[in-house]
Amino acid sequence: MIPARRGAQRREHRPRRWAALRDGLHEFYVGPYRRTFLREQRDEDDLFMIVVLGEALGVPDPAAYYSAELLPAVWDDFHAWHRRVGIPRSPLDHIACC
Repeated sequence: MIPARRGAQRREHRPRRWAALRDGLHEFYVGPYRRTFLREQRDEDDLFMIVVLGEALGVPDPAAYYSAELLPAVWDDFHAWHRRVGIPRSPLDHIACC
């Protein structure tokens, strides 16, 4: 059996080194702002929930027909959402989650 060349071994390590460098740079730049990114994501999720549930909450929504198709996507998070925004009980008549 012929031993592997040194150049071939170095080429095999390059993808791992680039991945480690990429991960390190990502952590360096994103790490200090992780909490801000999570807060913004939560705010976007809250807005999405209001858009989808707007008609049920009494807000006139011209696109209610289309947003009604998204209701199954938000059922799982509904309870956590209405507790987080300060509504102690379910604001919807047809959903009793509490």
